[in-house]
Amino acid sequence: MIKNNQNKLNYLHVAIDALVTGLSYFLGWYFVIGMRYGNRPGALESEVYFKALYIIIPFYLILYTVFGLYAPKRAQSRRFEFARICKANIIGMMIFTFVLYGLRNFPQFGPYMRNFSTRMIIAFFGINILLETLVRNVIRVVLRNIRSKGFNQKHVLLVGCSEAAKGFIDRSRQNPEWGYHIYGILDDDMEKGSMFEGIKVLGELTELRDILAANSLDEIAVTLPLDKYEYLKPVVNICEKSGVHTKFIPDYQNIIPTTPYMEDLEGLPVINIRHVPLTQPINAIIKRAIDIFGALVALILFGPVMIVVAILIKFGSDGPVIYTQERVGLHNKTFKMYKFRSMYLQRPEDEKNKWTTKGDPRITPIGRFIRRTNLDETPQFINVLKGDMSLVGPRPERPQFVEKFKEEIPRYMIKHQVRPGLTGWAQVNGYRGDTSISKRIEHDLYYIENWTLGLDIKILFMTFFKGFKNAY
Repeated sequence: MIKNNQNKLNYLHVAIDALVTGLSYFLGWYFVIGMRYGNRPGALESEVYFKALYIIIPFYLILYTVFGLYAPKRAQSRRFEFARICKANIIGMMIFTFVLYGLRNFPQFGPYMRNFSTRMIIAFFGINILLETLVRNVIRVVLRNIRSKGFNQKHVLLVGCSEAAKGFIDRSRQNPEWGYHIYGILDDDMEKGSMFEGIKVLGELTELRDILAANSLDEIAVTLPLDKYEYLKPVVNICEKSGVHTKFIPDYQNIIPTTPYMEDLEGLPVINIRHVPLTQPINAIIKRAIDIFGALVALILFGPVMIVVAILIKFGSDGPVIYTQERVGLHNKTFKMYKFRSMYLQRPEDEKNKWTTKGDPRITPIGRFIRRTNLDETPQFINVLKGDMSLVGPRPERPQFVEKFKEEIPRYMIKHQVRPGLTGWAQVNGYRGDTSISKRIEHDLYYIENWTLGLDIKILFMTFFKGFKNAY
């Protein structure tokens, strides 16, 4: 049994994180200062830099705790853990920088803070994310290999035969590295000794107390079917009195086909039907900061190209260089989206009611090139700076199509719970323009419910190296 293993592992994680943070700080100092300048005249002594570790290491350990980096990792994805590491380090670097600049106003600290290397802080930030991710993935691989071989198992009793129980059993078998060993299952409607999805039925619900007393179990999973929820309260009471960790897996898959999450309203538990990570303030702030930074960098990098494109459009056909189109964005509010004009001037009714298709005769020669290379989208970096759009998100649609699709496509309007993006999960997977709306919404909803900083970075890399599919 592994009742104490998680606490021991958490203590080990804390110790390892302290070492990794200290090592990252040393490497940042060494690469930026020690290797190049040493203790040259006028530079801060190394002792001044390393005294800061007395504050930095405990502070970072607190940040990792706040961001849930010491939660059990049996079924936690690498992507979510990486996102949490990035968030903790971004907050840490911001506070570190603010403290340094704030202390410059104090006579006793001013001379030191003014000479404290900003480049060293940035190097520490990058190295710490890299090493933390590497070390935690090594630990994860080692633990999963141990569990897949039958060691460090968590023994679980299921209470209730249902679709929820079946789902838990199936996923546990598909992922042996999670280390879940299902000891058995209790149910009133199945004969004792029979099998449910390959798991032995140990008896009825009334036998729960005796089975818990006779066995040393690590966890109880209450998987009662919906028509048995009147037994939920007595079952939970028995589980709580046993002292065994208990979790409830609701049997609602056929009713709520999403990933809900819980919140607490002064003691009242509330199940939100859809989890949208970007509604959390810290996530929204981080994403918006990256949007502003990324848009500024992109405008600087693409500025010369955009000027050339603008000149070619101006002399290639009649009409404005920048084309504006009304789109529906965050919270169903409309905004003017900017694009380089890639079509000949056309009647408003033709423009409003048609998508671009392969070989579309309305596209100009230069327009065909900038569409194929996605250069027609670059003015949308201005939309990103204005806050109308994000670098990554569901692509915005025109109001007339929104009105049409919200009646035809279930859950279509959910995409407007986040800012629309210049690129998105649907677009890099080929769902752009005249393609399946249902598939596009399916990908958009996946992005909305599973957003992480790592997913945004992945989409940006896919866009940069592969471009949009179906771009014509």
